[in-house]
Order: sequence, then structure tokens, then C-alpha cells
Amino acid sequence: MAEYTRREFLETTSAATLGASLGPHVQSRPDGVPPSDQLRFGVIGCKGMGWANLNAHQQLPGVECVALCDVDRNVLETRAGELEEQIGRQPALYDDYRRLLEEDVDFVVIATPDHWHCLPMVEACQAGKDVYVEKPLGRTIGECLVMQQAAAQTGRVVQVGQWQRSAPHWEQAVEYVQSGPLGTIRTVKAWAYQGWMEPIEPAPNQEPPDGVDYDFWLGPAPKRPFNPNRFHFDFRWFWDYAGGLMTDWGVHLIDYALYGMDVDTPTAVASMGGPFGYPPSTDASETPDTQQALYTFDDFTLIWEHATGIDGGPYGRDHGVAFIGNNGTLVVDRGGWEVRPEADDGTYKLDAIPPRDGEGGLDAHAKNFVDSIRGDATPNCPVDVAANTAIVAHLGNIAHQVGRRVAWDAESQQFVDDPDADAHIWPAYRDPWSVPKP
Repeated sequence: MAEYTRREFLETTSAATLGASLGPHVQSRPDGVPPSDQLRFGVIGCKGMGWANLNAHQQLPGVECVALCDVDRNVLETRAGELEEQIGRQPALYDDYRRLLEEDVDFVVIATPDHWHCLPMVEACQAGKDVYVEKPLGRTIGECLVMQQAAAQTGRVVQVGQWQRSAPHWEQAVEYVQSGPLGTIRTVKAWAYQGWMEPIEPAPNQEPPDGVDYDFWLGPAPKRPFNPNRFHFDFRWFWDYAGGLMTDWGVHLIDYALYGMDVDTPTAVASMGGPFGYPPSTDASETPDTQQALYTFDDFTLIWEHATGIDGGPYGRDHGVAFIGNNGTLVVDRGGWEVRPEADDGTYKLDAIPPRDGEGGLDAHAKNFVDSIRGDATPNCPVDVAANTAIVAHLGNIAHQVGRRVAWDAESQQFVDDPDADAHIWPAYRDPWSVPKP
């Protein structure tokens, strides 16, 4: 395998294989962790959450990032320099994740666009690597099912980046909900109003930037001309690659709605929305900037709603989950949680709980994953949990795309007598890529 210095990497015009051999395990580290307990990892997709995840894992004792992979050489070179400053040596560099998986790493972090979660995750498990993969687990329901199978069949440790599962105050809120003081819970609301997510101005197609392997970036997605609006962060607003705010923030918040109510999938869902805040002439996004989804469960309803460009969400919060019971409502978000009691003739039905501060969960989520690899814990967000939550979010999007209420059969993992909706379950991969088989 060819070896490259950073200077040679910058000068490379052909990016067939950029890996630098990782060599033997290092024998010692200043944190005092025995060599037998040291873990080396690689990151696939280094720009946004990939870099955040790298640093969350890198700071743990006995854990070191030694390899980076990205199809954008500009991103890869930048991250390589930043990582070299941290670890004191150059990491191995790759533009093809399959070459990274051939190397001697204990686990990989996958932080690619959604349409590139399934293939690397399945192949990493099959290569004997443990996996931390970003949310949502898969771009489609079918991919989620395949990823579940791969984790089960290989026995690898898989953590999904729904890191609120490792934030203590979210767990405290669920414990309160499930202990019963709210009384009968009739409705659960989950929402994300994101004012900082502004519309993306339409732009003409153009040539990919130098250093970008655009065909590989597309991978299994349909062949399209390069457009800057569909690249890097904004990929999430296009159906080819992601599911909009529903699957971006939705999996974080719908996850806790389901967890708090101790349920899996609904029996039916209806969804409505569209470009109500920003018309297509001013916003190139395909996914709706405003959307509501109404999920039917046996004895309660779950309402998801989102909006980009504004912050005025329910209960004065730009995101959160609310459990609405006969005696009161619990509201929780990343900042903390509170209980708002109902009153009967001026008498409160339960004690109010003023806002309690919360704390972030990414660092704790990374630690939980590493502890799980070492056999000292189990993942707080395993693949089964993440698959179920992603499926529920996808159900909302599919109901929106077909334009009507749909019924879901969880046992068969299909819609009820609805071939049009079923057509959205499995992706159509572009040649030469194919949906992986565990």
C-alpha cells in the first residue's frame, strides 16, 4: 500500500489509494493505560460530526485516532494537520473507506452523509471492527433492517450517535414519566424549531471542487451533476441523501418520546407540510421546511413538528419532548426538564418541578461506547434502539411523500395493503453499489 507524507498528499492529483500503513500498535501512552487495553480507531467522514466524535473519543484514556478517511481531500488534509498536532504524528489517510477497514484499527467512527451509513457500517462489522455510527442509523427503513442484521450476526459492539441516551437528565425525566405522577398520558409532543437553519439560495450546477471525488461521494445515490447546495452540511435537505429535519433532529427527540412511553412503532401515521416558510424560488431544499406528523399508538398519540428558520417552538423551547398527562406535563430538552401541573378548582394535581438544568451527552456517549468495547458496559444506544427510532421517523416522511395516512405492520415490516408506500422501504442503489447482505 502506498505511503504518503502530508506534503505528498497535497501534491497528489490521483487519489486511488491514500493510505499510510498503520504499523504495529504503539507500546505505551502517557495516560498509563496498559498496551493490552489501548484502542486505536479510524474516522470515516471527518468534517462536522466526524470531527466532534473524533475528539470525544480521542480524549478518553487509552484511545487514539490513527486514521482518517474522506472523499474531500481539502477536508482530509485540514483534519490530518489538526490531528497531527494532537497526537504528535501523522495519521494514515484514505479516500476509500474499504482500505481503512483493511487496517489494524479496533473500531471506526462513521460520520458520512446518511446515504453512506449502511455500507461502511455493515462492512466494518464484517471486518471485525466495532462501530460508532452517526444518526439516523440508515437513510431508509430497509437499510436499518440490514444494519440490525449485520450487528446481530457479527456480534460487534455498535453505538449510534443519539447521544442524549447518555445524558443523565434525559434519563431522570423518563424515570419520572414512568413512575406515574403525570397520570394517564394522552399525548406526547416532540419538536425542533431551528432558527439558525436558514434557507439555501438556489445555485446552478457546476464542476466539483478540486480534490473532491464526487462520484464516490454520490456512491449508491442517483447520478446527478454536482451542485454546492447538495454537498457537505446541506445534503440533509435532499431526499437522495437524507430525510430533512425529521430524521436529522427527529431521531434524537422521537427516541425519547418512544422511550418514555415504552413503545416501539405506531400502527398508523399521517404527515403534512411543505415549503411554507420559504418558497422554492428562495430555497433549494427538497425536504419540507415545515412539517407535522401524527402517529397513532394504542392509547395515545405522538405529534412531531419541525420548522427551519424560526425558534418559537412549544413551551417557549426551540426543541424538546412534552409528555402531556391528566395531572400535568413534563417538558424536557437539552437544557433540562420541568413539570407543569394541571389545576382543579385552583388546586394543583401534583407538585410543580421548576426547571432543572441538564448537561451534554456526547462525551459520556463516547465513554459508554469505549467501556462497552472493553466489556465494562453495554451501549446506551445500540443498533436495535436506533433502528426502531429511525424507522418511526422514516414512517413520517413516507406518509408525507405519498400524501396520505398510512398503516404500518411492525411484524412484517411493511405497510398495510399499500404498495406505493412499500416502494419507499428499500433504496435503489446505483451501480456498481448494491444493498449489503449481512
